[in-house]
Amino acid sequence: MHQEPRIVRSSCRGCHGVCQVLVHMDGEKIVKVSGDPDSVTSRGYLCPKGAAAPEILYHPDRLKFPLRRVGARGENKWERTSWEAAIAEMVERFDRIRREWGSEYFAMAQGTGRPYTEFTIRFANAFGTPNFINPGHLCYLPRVIASDITLGGLPVSDIYGFGGKSPACILNWGCNHVETGSADGMCGAMFKRVVRKAESVIVVDPRGIGLVKGADHWLQLRPGTECALALAMIHTVITEGLFDGDFVRHYTFGFEPLARHVRFFTPEWAEPITRVPAESIRAAARKFATTKPACLQWGNGIDTSVNGFQTGRALLILMGLTGNIDVPGGNVLWVPPQGIRPKSPLIDMNVAGVQFLPPEKKARILTGGKYPFAPNCHPPTFWKSMVTGDPYRVRGIWIVGSNPLVTGTQGLTVEKALRNHMEYTVVSDLFMTPTAQLADLVLPAAHWLEQDDVVYMHKIWCVLARKKVARIGETRDDRDVIFDVAHGLGLREAFPWPDRYAYLDWLLEETGMNFKAFKEKEVLMGDMRYRKYESDGFKTPSGKFEFYSKVMEHEGRPPMPLYVEPPLSPISTPDLMTEYPFILMSGTKKLAFFHSEYHQIQSLRKRHPDPVVEIHPTAAARLGISEDSWVVVESPHGRAKLRAKLFDGIAPDVVNAEHAWWYPEAPPPDYQWRVSCANLLYGDDHFDPDTGSEPLKCYICKVYRA
Repeated sequence: MHQEPRIVRSSCRGCHGVCQVLVHMDGEKIVKVSGDPDSVTSRGYLCPKGAAAPEILYHPDRLKFPLRRVGARGENKWERTSWEAAIAEMVERFDRIRREWGSEYFAMAQGTGRPYTEFTIRFANAFGTPNFINPGHLCYLPRVIASDITLGGLPVSDIYGFGGKSPACILNWGCNHVETGSADGMCGAMFKRVVRKAESVIVVDPRGIGLVKGADHWLQLRPGTECALALAMIHTVITEGLFDGDFVRHYTFGFEPLARHVRFFTPEWAEPITRVPAESIRAAARKFATTKPACLQWGNGIDTSVNGFQTGRALLILMGLTGNIDVPGGNVLWVPPQGIRPKSPLIDMNVAGVQFLPPEKKARILTGGKYPFAPNCHPPTFWKSMVTGDPYRVRGIWIVGSNPLVTGTQGLTVEKALRNHMEYTVVSDLFMTPTAQLADLVLPAAHWLEQDDVVYMHKIWCVLARKKVARIGETRDDRDVIFDVAHGLGLREAFPWPDRYAYLDWLLEETGMNFKAFKEKEVLMGDMRYRKYESDGFKTPSGKFEFYSKVMEHEGRPPMPLYVEPPLSPISTPDLMTEYPFILMSGTKKLAFFHSEYHQIQSLRKRHPDPVVEIHPTAAARLGISEDSWVVVESPHGRAKLRAKLFDGIAPDVVNAEHAWWYPEAPPPDYQWRVSCANLLYGDDHFDPDTGSEPLKCYICKVYRA
């Protein structure tokens, strides 16, 4: 029977799961995905990754069936197996590890925050392993944790105008989501709208991103010196009396110690460190403090240094000093919709199943408590332990939605660990990857068009419906697989629901709807309230916004932010920079890709066919490098081959190398992943002492023609 074309409203997950979409269908075939003009989160915007969803869904290289390795690891020899056999094998192997070695000898790993996040970490805790690995130490979670200890929640730019105001002043710091799609639960196009309406825009970034063109101030700092700049701005606000006296007096803790602390961190002190003129620092600080309301929009540029956690704390202090916390148009604490049970660990850590992990198992984390505010097991430490056996060597791992050979640092160590030292590896993904090629079992994950879901992760203030409209081969939602394995292992206390649909119904139970009804309603929104601290206080030890952190003091860490010079830099290692004269940045996002994903998608690859390194024209001319020529970027630890892009938006001694590159069109099993992977440029000897973050945006290198 012929079926008429129809449109299904859903929610995209091409990157951070922010945009609502219209899925255009001809019968059961998806022909197009477009932005939903009625969306509360994205107002019709859709980036190329979302528009390419049908191409990703139907791509001939999609993993469609479970595959079991039959040759040597990395030999690319597989046989198809059934889901029943795959689940039984996983249960048997994981249980054997638990019985013979102990539950901590199993590890769970995942990539960026995805629909499976509420279950991957829950599974790890329920199984009894503290070794949960994800890239959170490099992205987002340092800011989440810093926010939690400073004010008891994550402040977000108030761009939707629920309080009748939008930001009059916007300080955009280390964030470029207006050009890359979305970040941290916010659509870049929506942010761009409020930028156009703002009286003043301040951009802090080593790169001349698009927002610079219309900005009142561009503070082009030296990569890795963000904390010094923030401290100098705090100094200006306090010494010039520009702080919000009422907020500071009634709702903050530690102002006097802070004022003494920043006395010496003058703009003149910061100028030679940051390369930003002292008067520019003062002008930006004055503008941010005196233009009301103001918001500070931060991004991943904050996290990736050895001083990222302290920088996050400093920026929070800047928000608090100026009284821009939880006011209309400032940095707000979202109010979730009524009735829906928490689904995000950002709201309730019990979602992550922390209550199921015994204290004695927490003590067995491979990181060994080295980083007191590390979000999870520290990935570089974990992979190194796999090779060295110090303090012990994990026997089995389940990697969900992650390609750590390419997306993490120390890829050669990861490869050695999986090839030679891991006894049993399972990988769940959309496509075969260099990492999956080293697995014993590869599982075909469902694309977001193949998922039903209650979308409730980053945004907090609203909950969206995602609707399953297709299934390719035998792909399965990762959470369904986790359910089956958890039940097979007897973990029913942590997973008491018979299946995922019962879980979705349970989430919505107190709203009076089940999931079927919610799919019709499509969105739930919170009733936003502002200045909640006036009645509720802040969820901190003092009950106030903490300039002086009692939590950090308790952990033996500086209770107020301190600047730390990057370990490899013109100041720290001037002799080494005679051989490696460039400051190396990496990890900046591209609109076409989501880290290592989608390089095999033709429409996206056409937009961005090759890995690039941005280099200033003056530096390129000195080295005989021309536009689009292939060059080698080499650090003390590795090298990568990239195409040169001449860009006068960075300093002549700075280069920006694209990260997480591999070539899916190249022959398996390695897909030439070592050729252009900028992540191989980083060593394993410098980390943020608080979170274990790595200096991905403030390293050193040299560049020469290939």
